[in-house]
Amino acid sequence: MLKRGPAKKVTIYINEDAQHHAQSLHDAIMTFLLNRGVAGATSTRAYAGFGSAHMLHTPKIEVLSQHLPLRIEFVETPERVEEVLPALYEMISDGLIEVQDTFVVKAARHSPKPQPKLPHQKKRGPAKLLRVFLGEADRWHGEPLYDAIVKKLRMLEIAGATVYRGILGYGAKGHEHRRTFFHPTRDLPVMISVIDSPDKIRDAAEAIEEMLDDGLIVISDVEMVRLLRAAAPTEDSHAAGNPS
Repeated sequence: MLKRGPAKKVTIYINEDAQHHAQSLHDAIMTFLLNRGVAGATSTRAYAGFGSAHMLHTPKIEVLSQHLPLRIEFVETPERVEEVLPALYEMISDGLIEVQDTFVVKAARHSPKPQPKLPHQKKRGPAKLLRVFLGEADRWHGEPLYDAIVKKLRMLEIAGATVYRGILGYGAKGHEHRRTFFHPTRDLPVMISVIDSPDKIRDAAEAIEEMLDDGLIVISDVEMVRLLRAAAPTEDSHAAGNPS
């Protein structure tokens, strides 16, 4: 980790389409710096620029839009910069490497305080499993039906819902739904799974039935075991419970 004191700032200018051993030079440089333990590096994409060839690269010209300049910048100790600079020199055959003296005023890294691991709270009892089968292309008032159903379930304060996207399936009409190279956006099957109390599942099924034109609703009896991690007490909660 960097410390307060003298350091070196390295700035590398390359083109976005530059290659290194059959891969993007930009990716190769960032991977190299990461593997060599450099404290951190930032890559930015410029809007326009030109170099020694005096050719303006700008997104306004489509043929030149892939040649926009990139800037990679990192700050490290002089010793680490001296260590990685020869390899960077060899990797960059068309670009610019700039090294400047700098001074690190503050180098801080957030280290979250570990929270104590509290015991689980277990809730167990009979429940209902609701599964809804529909198509990915189904709509409800201009938005995907599965999205609208999940929003409706949240409004009904259902404990939770999971949306599964199938890769192959067919329904009552016998039509096969699959994703292929020629049909990447066909109507793939979607299943929404919900578990909650019998009363809430009944209300959810009634609401979904009004939204569903072509699909299937299945309700099953299940035994639910729900594990909840107790929240750690905060300073505010201690203060609120302390009359002094």
